[in-house]
Amino acid sequence: MKKILLIDDDAELRQLLAAYLGRHGFDTLLLPDTRQLDAFLDRYQPQLLVLDLMLPGEDGLAACRRLRARGETRPVIMLTARDEPVDRVIGLEMGADDYLGKPFDPRELVARIEAVLRRGARVPSAPDPDGGMIDFGGWRFDRGARQLSKDEQVVTLTSGEFALLNALVANANRPMKRERLLELTRGDASESFDRAIDVQIHRLRRLIEVDPAHPRYLQTVWGVGYVFVPDAPGNGATAG
Repeated sequence: MKKILLIDDDAELRQLLAAYLGRHGFDTLLLPDTRQLDAFLDRYQPQLLVLDLMLPGEDGLAACRRLRARGETRPVIMLTARDEPVDRVIGLEMGADDYLGKPFDPRELVARIEAVLRRGARVPSAPDPDGGMIDFGGWRFDRGARQLSKDEQVVTLTSGEFALLNALVANANRPMKRERLLELTRGDASESFDRAIDVQIHRLRRLIEVDPAHPRYLQTVWGVGYVFVPDAPGNGATAG
């Protein structure tokens, strides 16, 4: 059975979802807050987290941000009673892979879990053994090792961030539509929140660009999508 960690302060909802998920092939671990989150991750190694946004103590957004900052790449689905677009964007910016507003049908949660796990198992989020390396702006992107580094300091990328940067680098100087990027990075654009690519571009720009407001490498192509523009030959860029 696939192991899921569900963190929600509603005891009745926790038990209901655990029973429902159990009938659909998921072994569900339960927590009422994030105090034991790290210990559960280390001990039980769940494949995915279902994390409520509104929690006592450390809330879901803060927990997700903390996990991503330390290099945790396990998928996270965020639950919240608020379902405004701005909340979804904030959740995705903190590193969540998907977002589900309460109240929801448990069948939708199962569908979201299965979709996120399928995306995580796909080749786009895995190392690209034939991709080689590219240097740009002081960064080295090793596609085979799924590693981004600068001055020998490695920066951890989530599965989604790696898949997006890899897709753009593989199509350097070629403008890519959002829909195509969703297909390349997630497999099915219909499964994805339509601003997910914008959010991940924003996160990557904050990471690699000197001035994220005026990006040099991850440029917007108005009316189309995005394009990766490498350094010109002879300026220290290499690709292999």
